Amino acid sequence: MSDRVSKTNKFLSSFVSLVTLFLLTTACNQADTKRSVSVEQSPQAQEAASTPKAESKKIKVVATFLPMYWFTQAVAGDAADVAILVPPGTEVHEYQATPENVKAIATANLLVKNGLGLEEFLEPTVKNAQNPKLTQIDASKGIQTVKEISPVVEAGNKEEHDHEHGEGNPHVWLDPVLAKQQVINIRDGLIAVDPANKGTYEANAAAYVKQLEDLNNQYQQTLQKNPNCTFITFHDAYPYLAKRYNLKQVAVVEIPEDQLTPTDVQKAVNAVKKYNVKALFGEPGIDNKLLTSLSKDLNLTLYELDSLETGSTDPQHYFQAMKNNLQTLETACK
Repeated sequence: MSDRVSKTNKFLSSFVSLVTLFLLTTACNQADTKRSVSVEQSPQAQEAASTPKAESKKIKVVATFLPMYWFTQAVAGDAADVAILVPPGTEVHEYQATPENVKAIATANLLVKNGLGLEEFLEPTVKNAQNPKLTQIDASKGIQTVKEISPVVEAGNKEEHDHEHGEGNPHVWLDPVLAKQQVINIRDGLIAVDPANKGTYEANAAAYVKQLEDLNNQYQQTLQKNPNCTFITFHDAYPYLAKRYNLKQVAVVEIPEDQLTPTDVQKAVNAVKKYNVKALFGEPGIDNKLLTSLSKDLNLTLYELDSLETGSTDPQHYFQAMKNNLQTLETACK
């Protein structure tokens, strides 16, 4: 009898222990569930999860033409939206603004221009845009300009005169050292308008400037082998390049593209003969039969120098085009 009671008591004790363990486990699980539900349903947590990080609004920048776009895009990177006003390949000297240009300037925070009187269309266009919040960057600010470097020969008449630009020759981007100053001016302008992205602009500008310094070194090392190379060009775009690397642009021959008489052609030939030059430089994409004829008559090769007003919108295109120019100069000046 006592053995039966003892077994019964042991059974009851084991049963109670199991029930107690079950209740404790269930309670713990419920507590964990409640805690889990509490975290998941927290209004603060829900708000944090459902609300995306606030993105800072990018500033809008417009650059006038291709070199200014390259430099600006290189410095801005992804921190700003950059647009171009003058389509690549379009003659910027004679460009007529469009309604789209006015609209772009009207909504922009920043306008980047080369300056030096190159973008004649710009002043009335900015006026029409009526954007009081617009900031303008003159990329050529602080650059020592060239006003006269060589005579200009008019092949279609008897005149020869010193070629002078009112504010200086505007083609400063063709000198890598001056291009570096333009990039720095653009960097400083972006930082002034958008200081929140100062670090990005400084880093991007530094990387591009390093490439410009390397390019300058390549020009120096290559062109010093053939100093005082004389050449004639048909576009007055290269005085800064010539001055920087000890080349001699002895004349600019302006040739009408049509309605030339045999007498006009002979005047052009005489003008080129007068200077006894090593090289003639035309430009890519310009099919001028007179220039080809001139080169044959004078027994000179007509080479192509790129003024960089057309090409890809990739900022790295500047370096490719300038290296192509360097190869051309090296070949022509031997």
